[in-house]
Amino acid sequence: MNDQGVYHGKPPFFKRVGNWFKNLPGRLNAWVRSVGAKFARIPKKAADKGREIVSSPKPVKASMCLMGIGQMMQKQIVKGILFLLMFAAYIVYMVLAGGRAIYDFFSLGIVTANPWLGIEGDDSVIMMLLGILAFIITGLFLAVHLANIRDARRTYEFVSRGNPAPGIGKSIAGMFDKYFYVTALVLPVVGVLIFNILPIIFMVFLAFTDYGGNIVESGALVSWIGFDNFAMLFGAKGLGSTFVKILGWNVLWAVMSTFLNYFGGLGIALLLNKKIVKGKRFWRAFPVLAYAVPGFITLLAFKFMFSNQGPINYYIELFGGTGKLFFGIDSRWSARLIGWLVNGWLSIPSSMLLATGILANMNTDLYEAARIDGASPWKQFIKITLPFVIFATTPVLIGQFMGNFNNFGVFFFLRGGLYCDGYFLASDTDLLINWLYNLSISKNYYSIGAAISIIIFVIAAAISIFVYVKSPSYNKEDMYR
Repeated sequence: MNDQGVYHGKPPFFKRVGNWFKNLPGRLNAWVRSVGAKFARIPKKAADKGREIVSSPKPVKASMCLMGIGQMMQKQIVKGILFLLMFAAYIVYMVLAGGRAIYDFFSLGIVTANPWLGIEGDDSVIMMLLGILAFIITGLFLAVHLANIRDARRTYEFVSRGNPAPGIGKSIAGMFDKYFYVTALVLPVVGVLIFNILPIIFMVFLAFTDYGGNIVESGALVSWIGFDNFAMLFGAKGLGSTFVKILGWNVLWAVMSTFLNYFGGLGIALLLNKKIVKGKRFWRAFPVLAYAVPGFITLLAFKFMFSNQGPINYYIELFGGTGKLFFGIDSRWSARLIGWLVNGWLSIPSSMLLATGILANMNTDLYEAARIDGASPWKQFIKITLPFVIFATTPVLIGQFMGNFNNFGVFFFLRGGLYCDGYFLASDTDLLINWLYNLSISKNYYSIGAAISIIIFVIAAAISIFVYVKSPSYNKEDMYR
């Protein structure tokens, strides 16, 4: 019998992984060809844009050359003057400070400080910061300039249909009516650019300099060094060896912590959802009380419990055993296991509360139908409960993974300040975020710390996006509506 088109279920996991790698060359080839096709279309797009500019009306061409002139040509005097003033303000800024800031950004200073001769010298870090700010201001100016051109084009099209040119009052009314979303977002966008984007860009550029160590202490000039910091991190010795070890442990820690916390909370929620369990309110409140205690207090309490003179060692010796160094220099796996335990104690309650709310909205008719069909409790969990819960909590699950990947507090409070042999300024339980702290805050290796930050972002973002794209929340949204 021909069974073509009949669904036989998913292939085994390892077969799917093998097929993914088997098809990888074909996907890469298709991606390269798509990129090549996009580049091949660039000349045509540039030619079309050139013809569009040439054929533009005079007011639009005037606005391209000088902000506000196109509006003035169409009798929008006040609006044209406002655009012209913004243009003048940018020119004044570039002449007085912006141009110098951009030049200093590339040079990072030329005068070295000399306290003996009373020479103050250039501050490379401030120059970099002011240069980035000048680029951001230039980007904002270009955005306003494009808005000026679009406004001139819209006004021309409006007037060409026989309408009078809108006055300043009507333009302001349009800003708070039709284009209110743009008006409302101007200040938040500027704030995000200055207080969020600027520090991030500064950190990214810092990764390509030699800022750190003796340069910080002596006040010497900073230089651009390209990808040297990344080369050291991916090298075979020193920083490279430490980076590879910590990265492997960091990924293992994040995956296992997310798995334990998520399924630990789901397991408790399923247990408390059973009708035979008595005192559900008490058992649900107990984890919440543990969750309500500040995390650093819980971490310090666990550190004391497992310390050399703590209660755990006290009872071990009381029953005739030998005390353990749970956080000693050679206690790699005992410290890691305690870290998973403590992190679970802190995180499982939140997963339990989340799963409890989701389970309360489950359709009980599905379980009744599954029992009639003879499905075991395990089959019901795998086929009904787990897919629904994962679909509803995938964004939270990804957030938990990100939080665990960058979990600074657990090993900082449990084992902070300990350096192990074979590691550069780190221990065998430190995560990348802890190592970043040791390098940048404790030892002033700011440029290497910035490079590690970029790598952390790339790895965590890549894993999170991959998991989300492959999850039912992305692929099977209509199924659970």
